[in-house]
Amino acid sequence: MRTAIFGTGGAGGYFGSQLALAGKDVVFIARGEHLRAIREHGLIVETDDGEKIAKAVATDDPASAGKVDVILMGVKTWQLKDSAAAMLPMMGKDTFAVPLQNGVEAASDLADVVGPERVVDGTCGTITRIVAPGRLRSVGHTNFIRFGERDNRQSKRVLELRDMLVDAGVRAEIPEDIRVAVWKKFAFSGGCGGINAATRSPAGRTRSVPETRDLLRRSIAEVVAIGQAMGVALDNAVVDETLAFLDSLNHESTPSLLRDIAAGKPSELEAWTGAVVRLGRKAGVPTPVNDVLYAVLLPQELKARGLVE
Repeated sequence: MRTAIFGTGGAGGYFGSQLALAGKDVVFIARGEHLRAIREHGLIVETDDGEKIAKAVATDDPASAGKVDVILMGVKTWQLKDSAAAMLPMMGKDTFAVPLQNGVEAASDLADVVGPERVVDGTCGTITRIVAPGRLRSVGHTNFIRFGERDNRQSKRVLELRDMLVDAGVRAEIPEDIRVAVWKKFAFSGGCGGINAATRSPAGRTRSVPETRDLLRRSIAEVVAIGQAMGVALDNAVVDETLAFLDSLNHESTPSLLRDIAAGKPSELEAWTGAVVRLGRKAGVPTPVNDVLYAVLLPQELKARGLVE
């Protein structure tokens, strides 16, 4: 399968590099100095096990990339709809896209632009970020992609994508219920990300302070309750499972939400903590922890977007 990585940041860059290193046909969509460096030197990925250089076609013009079979969407959530429109020249009649974003609305946002038949729902996990143009740093070994048809059919295209990723050494899974898988990931990102950002603390610190750990538990429980109210088959055990996953992470692991907010950049606040608040209101589920987190983080977000002085 010819694969486009639309948005060669942490997630897209990491999984795209694994495909390229395995000799798969990959094209990176990137921009600016990051693109220039990838073209000149390849995409360099630093991991705990060493450094590797992935070589692939790279461009900032999707129309010049030619048709592809699958597009892995690695852009930020607020860039998703504009990126979906920009990638249309790469899409043939059988091309499909897979969102890698945190949150529970990415597949619907993509479908609004390219059509529901061209979208497979998905989520991923990786602690990877750009540390310099053309260079990524990946911490730990939490790297996975989960995806599936939105009606959970075991279609030919998702099976082929899984096999290609697995052949490249990527932990790729087709869950029995992709909606449950996406919401379980959201229990982590939506439930924990706002607390990391508000405390400016990595995973190891937030999980080890008893008062903050209790806040994490309550925040995760709010996300699970919303999913349940919206008909997602989430068990209450997801709260403990999410905390156990948090405990498994490298002490210095930080979510992109924290890194962007701390750097004064626009963040995915609306798709993480903001979505918990918004979907909670829609579902009639109280979200007191996330109400406060959203209110605390919103001024910085508005400033980063130039919406307040």
